[in-house]
Amino acid sequence: MLKSHILEMQKKQFILLVAFCMAFVTLVSAQHTRYTIKNGIGVVGGLTQYDIITDNFKTTSGSGFLGGMIATVDIPHKWYTVSYGLQFSQNSIEIEGRSLANPLQVEQLEYDLMAVQLAFMLHVKLLSDNLTLDLGPQLQYNGQLDLKNSNQEDFIINGYDVLKAKDISEISPFNVNGVVGASAGIANFRLRATYSYGFTNILKKLNDNDYNLNNSDRFEGNQTMLAFALMITF
Repeated sequence: MLKSHILEMQKKQFILLVAFCMAFVTLVSAQHTRYTIKNGIGVVGGLTQYDIITDNFKTTSGSGFLGGMIATVDIPHKWYTVSYGLQFSQNSIEIEGRSLANPLQVEQLEYDLMAVQLAFMLHVKLLSDNLTLDLGPQLQYNGQLDLKNSNQEDFIINGYDVLKAKDISEISPFNVNGVVGASAGIANFRLRATYSYGFTNILKKLNDNDYNLNNSDRFEGNQTMLAFALMITF
């Protein structure tokens, strides 16, 4: 009796599962007959202007470049489209420092920063598909700040007595950004301008080290990046 009861329960569960799957497939099929969804793939490349907003260092924004791929989903009757993309960027930034030999002379220490960024974007149609407002979140994994000139490793960061140029390389590798911008173009060609702001503290990892700085200030900084790019879709 117990065995037959179990079989009966399994049979009912199987019927419910089949009914659910059939209802799901029917709903999806109905949606596809009602709406036309256009999917596309694009490549993007352009120039960047990068900086870190912080009270700890005196910085000067530097130029760089980016490249990547974007997948787009467009439902023509909707007021928006969506996309997700993966891009690689190489940026530069200058931070003021001074040499031990000439502590009164301020010099610019140039650093490189490479990053991989994954973004999910909403594109609000301002003028059909020809002009859109773009916004969304962006996840970032970046390397360390690489000092271009190895001869400057022992330079002192301006505003500190013992903090060296090589000491600030190990910044936080995982960051979350917000992106806002606009895209304009016709057919398969679009120009895109975006501004990214880091919601997380990219200098947070520096607080894990003891540099004997004789002050209680913590390292805090939010990255910013302007990007001007050309996107070609297929």
